[in-house]
This record gives sequence, structure tokens and C-alpha cells, in this order.
Amino acid sequence: MAPREYGQYDGVTRALELIGERWALLIVRDLLVGPRRNGELAAGLPRIPTNILAARLKELQAAGIIRRAPRSRIIIYELTPFGRELEPIVLALGAWGFKALGDPREEQVITPDSMTMALRSAFQARVAADLPATAYAARVGSAELLIRVDGSSLDVARGDGPADLAFAAGPDIRRLLSGELAPDRAIATGVVEVLRGSGDLLGRFAETFHLAA
Repeated sequence: MAPREYGQYDGVTRALELIGERWALLIVRDLLVGPRRNGELAAGLPRIPTNILAARLKELQAAGIIRRAPRSRIIIYELTPFGRELEPIVLALGAWGFKALGDPREEQVITPDSMTMALRSAFQARVAADLPATAYAARVGSAELLIRVDGSSLDVARGDGPADLAFAAGPDIRRLLSGELAPDRAIATGVVEVLRGSGDLLGRFAETFHLAA
């Protein structure tokens, strides 16, 4: 199916024609985290039909937003410079959508890439610049992330590793990020489980990552 046309001539209309089809912006979101193989994209978007993924990739390539690149006998997809210009837009859209997030439905999941982008949306670089360098090992749902903050620099990678604070949480971590729940209450109520390190560092995490509800 060809991408829809709206019959209007302006930048917003053209942007929607390029990335407004279903799943397209989520593919861009995941590629903002890093290059992905077809199977990795499918795993990160578990409800996307195979034919729709193929169609969206083809459309995004034709628009110059992504490209195929050979890497050690495999094909990966990555954003072009034009596609990477979408990063501040996607981060702002994530922060805006957070305000209307509400409670998760039973079938909804948190993926490593979606959580990575949520953390990038929530990152308060100016606040972090005045705090000591800190590493966090976070398990949010099934997503395991190693989060390193050093001044105004943020690095988020998949997996576990040495960290000043390791914690586990579910979707209710949004209550901590929004400021609805204080760090000590988040621990006391079981919203956040401290796995290792000092629970006091959860306050630093809450300062560093904040999204207004």
C-alpha cells in the first residue's frame, strides 16, 4: 500500500506523509538507539506483522530516512543523517505522550529500546552536570539496562554490569519519574526494589531523570 497523501502543501503534512504511517515512528525510535537487523526490529516491536515491517522499511528507505548497510555478511538498518534529525522530535514527543500515559494495559510491554528512549527524554542534563558520576543497573519489566551518567553525558546500554545502584521496577516507575512518588516511598511501597547499592541513590536517579506528568 502506498503511503497516504493528504493533499496539502506544508511541512507538517509532508512530515506525516513520510513518518505518519502506522509503526513508522516506532521503527525510527528504535533505530535512534542504534542500528538493528530486521529480526531485532521485529523482536522490539512484537506486534508488528512481518509484511508491515517490510513495507515500512521500504518506505523509510525511499524517503531517505533509513538505509541498509552490510555488516559482516548481514544487513542492518540504520538512520541516515536526515533520519537522525528526528531525534529531538521523538524525544519531545515521548515527553509529551508521558503526560497522558495512564496505567498500562495487561498486554502492553516495556522494551529495552522504548525504555532507553524514555530515559533520554527524561534526562536532565543541567541537573546531572552538578551531580557525581553515577552508574545505575535498572531492570524495568523485562528490559535490563546499564545507565551511566557522567556530568551532562548519558550512556544507556543493554545488560547488567558494575553499578552504584541496581534496582528493579515495573511500569509504575513512571510515578517516580513524574515526581508523584518520592524515592523513599517508591522503595517502601515496592514500586522500586533495590537489588544492590545504597537506596539513597534512588533520589539522585529521580533528580537526574524527570518527566512532568
